[in-house]
Amino acid sequence: MNDDMNGDEMATAMDDCIDWCTSCHDVCTQTVNYCLGMGGEHAAQEHVRLLLDCAEICKTSADFMLRESPLHGVTCNACAEVCERCAESCERFPDDEVMRACAETCRGCAQSCREMARMAHVA
Repeated sequence: MNDDMNGDEMATAMDDCIDWCTSCHDVCTQTVNYCLGMGGEHAAQEHVRLLLDCAEICKTSADFMLRESPLHGVTCNACAEVCERCAESCERFPDDEVMRACAETCRGCAQSCREMARMAHVA
């Protein structure tokens, strides 16, 4: 663990990351339903698949952290990558408030997961 961070700070950061992952899972899952209802480009296979991938990796990443798996840094790193891609896909609909909110949540989760992965590698 890095000298500037104690166990309490790591635990707080992990709790925050779990919250981001859980939120992102929920938002992406709800956004799938919204996109399917909208049809057209919203329901494009690649976009819906990415939303589902993002929801699943967020759930997995949160689970790894909740059980304090020593491999949580690996899942957080993967989660950050998938969340970034999902945000980019959602940003293709700039005038859609639901898609914009999903992209913002994905970006926040990606940032939190990147930080958690970095901490896990330093520890």
